[in-house]
Amino acid sequence: MAESSLLERLEGIDARFEEVSTLITDPSVIADMKRYVRLTREYSELEKLMKATARYRRALEDIDGARQILEAESDPDLRSLAQEELTAAQGSLPALEEEIKLLLIPADPEDGKNAIVEIRAGTGGDEAAIFAGDLFKMYCKYCEHKGWNVSVTSANEGAAGGFKEVVMAVSGDNVYGTLKYESGVHRVQRVPATETQGRVHTSAATVAVLPEAQPFDVEINEGEIKWDTFRSGGAGGQNVNKVESGVRLRYMWRNPNTGETEEILIECTETRDQPKNKERALSRLRTFIYDKEHQKYIDDIASRRKTMVSTGDRSAKIRTYNYPQGRITDHRINYTIYNLQAFVDGDIQDCIDHLIIAENAEKLKATSL
Repeated sequence: MAESSLLERLEGIDARFEEVSTLITDPSVIADMKRYVRLTREYSELEKLMKATARYRRALEDIDGARQILEAESDPDLRSLAQEELTAAQGSLPALEEEIKLLLIPADPEDGKNAIVEIRAGTGGDEAAIFAGDLFKMYCKYCEHKGWNVSVTSANEGAAGGFKEVVMAVSGDNVYGTLKYESGVHRVQRVPATETQGRVHTSAATVAVLPEAQPFDVEINEGEIKWDTFRSGGAGGQNVNKVESGVRLRYMWRNPNTGETEEILIECTETRDQPKNKERALSRLRTFIYDKEHQKYIDDIASRRKTMVSTGDRSAKIRTYNYPQGRITDHRINYTIYNLQAFVDGDIQDCIDHLIIAENAEKLKATSL
């Protein structure tokens, strides 16, 4: 039976949960930050599985109890109550089984992390930069709805508005696990403000969502970082253009996947406080190196996937924003809706939910569950 097969998979979960519960209170484990973070994440996942398993076992017990009453009792009222309980418990089993199967699939260890979101104008000139700005506003509104914090770490504005490139750090609950589905090429079809003939143009912008690396995720020899400072440009208070608050770091890094050495250059002018800009530039350096070192892992996952839901492939065209038709189409899952204005105003959760469902279905196919 499906029930016995699933219960067999759940054997040992209780013991592992108790073991992890004890380990995360051990001072020696707490002192090892990398291990502690890994175990607390495992504890959170096991706790969800434990609760779902308890509900599942309770439903099976209710089914057995109701069947025993139906076999032993002749009283019509008792039999009626038992039948109702049996029907309700049996009806809850499929959803509980689905929930447990998904929880048994190992979660992506990156999902709980904060994220760095990079938006760059692609083909389309000034219109592409304007579109990149529209995407930036869309994500800012979405993050605001989610209660996440957003800070812009660097921005290069377009001549006609928008951005040639904008990078923002997003922090909150399960940020990367949610926003990772946005990585790829976004295409817009509309009449640009710069178009005098009223013709529809197609432009594009790329979005890259990276898991923010923690200090213990990567090893950086800070003594080898070369720092420069410069005056921030643009409008602002008296501090701008007078104090060298902008920072630029240079770091020679050897790629362990290729063996090649490359210079990494990062600038940060977000705040008027030089130490804070240095701290944020370091965070971007860690994230950049972490992303590069884990690209082989991401490519390996992508090669095994039959669909491209969240492979990290940033060259794939994932979505079209068609303004004349008021249409949004996500090409990965053939998702089409006609509420474009609400979507670009940050109402993107339904699309993300459909992507999560598609990826979960794909994961289940790849397992024996």
